[in-house]
Amino acid sequence: MTTDWAERLPTDFAFAECREAWRMADAPQQPAAASSVLLTLQQVQLRQPGRSGASIGPFNLALQAGEHVAILGPSGAGKSTLLKLMAGERPPQQGELRFDGRTLAGWSPAALARRRAVLPQSHAVAFSLPVALVVGLGRVALDHDPALASITAEALALAHAGHLATRRFDTLSGGEQARVQLARVFAQLWDAQAGLLLVDEPLASLDPGLQFELLDAMQAFCRTRGHALVAVLHDINQALAGFERLWLLQQGRLMGDLPPNASALAPLENLYGIQLRSVPGEDGRLAVLARRRVA
Repeated sequence: MTTDWAERLPTDFAFAECREAWRMADAPQQPAAASSVLLTLQQVQLRQPGRSGASIGPFNLALQAGEHVAILGPSGAGKSTLLKLMAGERPPQQGELRFDGRTLAGWSPAALARRRAVLPQSHAVAFSLPVALVVGLGRVALDHDPALASITAEALALAHAGHLATRRFDTLSGGEQARVQLARVFAQLWDAQAGLLLVDEPLASLDPGLQFELLDAMQAFCRTRGHALVAVLHDINQALAGFERLWLLQQGRLMGDLPPNASALAPLENLYGIQLRSVPGEDGRLAVLARRRVA
């Protein structure tokens, strides 16, 4: 790669982050010693642009290393904005975020990119790129990466996208693009420990069978490396299947921080204005059937 080539990369958040991290990779910053508390939000609040008086927060949250958290809430509740706050894409007007004991501002882009990866909702790329290169962009914070080719291939395989390696990204369907971008964040954190993976509706454009497979892949990927996983989801059953905490958002406020068990059913019903009936699964996990609330 050359600096001129990097200047032509797309300008969306995920690629801009990678591009800036690549520029600074010649002066990496050592991460702080890992602790059980990976990320904290202290009185974090953000005003919503274009919405008079609207804000999200304040949030007081602590995320442990290795935890898996699902963010749930109706459309417009602030789920994606909270994820952007946690990623450092949207700086708060009030409060402080600390990642592994340091404020986000105290991390160089290269060092942060080696410990924290973000999968946004949008997978659009401004111009055509080979799939393998899109996945390899997750590794640009490294100034020397002899394992790039093998990690790219393994990350694509884990995301059930190995057969797409020779394609160009702009020729893929929405579901195929989602898998390639998931492989990119896998590659980014492939050889890191106790990192943070933030994903926004990662399964929305996939068929049901593939949703189960990729949810298992994400959880196994994070579990074996000690990564925390925070996922914005719309499917309640996906949130109940393997996540340890549920963060319930409504109108920019945290309405609950709950375990994924029967105690969460009533708050979930209130959150969405529906009725839920629990269906015990054979694996011991709770599943639910939703229906319209009867007046």
